[in-house]
Amino acid sequence: MRLARRGFIFGGAALMSGCATAAVKPPVTLAHGQVPPAPALQVARPPETITAQLNSTRPLDPRGAVRKELLERATAALDIHAGKITQRDRMYLVDFKKFSGEERLYEVDLHGGAVTLMRTSHGRGSDPAHTGFATSFGNTPDSHMSSVGAYATAGASHGAQQGPNVLLDGLEYSNDRARERAIIIHGADYADPAFLAREGKLGRSYGCFSVAHHDLPALRERMGEGRLLFAWA
Repeated sequence: MRLARRGFIFGGAALMSGCATAAVKPPVTLAHGQVPPAPALQVARPPETITAQLNSTRPLDPRGAVRKELLERATAALDIHAGKITQRDRMYLVDFKKFSGEERLYEVDLHGGAVTLMRTSHGRGSDPAHTGFATSFGNTPDSHMSSVGAYATAGASHGAQQGPNVLLDGLEYSNDRARERAIIIHGADYADPAFLAREGKLGRSYGCFSVAHHDLPALRERMGEGRLLFAWA
């Protein structure tokens, strides 16, 4: 809004200046029957705006869908891991404080501020009683726990067991064994709406961020490589 306002002020000042400093012309004496010439029509041009720069000043998550602490930590992680997070057009957040049946995976548009909500599963080791809430987190192989912290997306892949997926690189001590543990984003029947409707909550993964099959294709394309995925509880 700063650019647009500046353009408006400058534009307005220019018009006022033009009115204030225009020389007063003497009246024109015409011969009998002569028609005075029509004055030239001057149209004021609107101030120019730069959409991309205006978008960059819009607030993130204007509807307040994301927990404030999660959004603040993720925003800080963008700068902390700037060397690995090379794409700054959007980021992905996971709120493990929320029930698994709720929409707790967020795509945040870093230019326009809008947020898209989806569902994702947590690891069975993080919820051994299958309550629908993740209560503990770890980074140990075969723990089947979810890991928190910042990840960098590492591009689309395809596995023999899980099929199409998105690879992840853990960037912190809490998740830096993600590749070793094969922590990925993939589609799963237990994350589909039909399973949720039947069971009242999503099923559990082995620590992966499992999503509904119909959400995976767009996620796989849009996440790409070098974007932030930040999970917190």
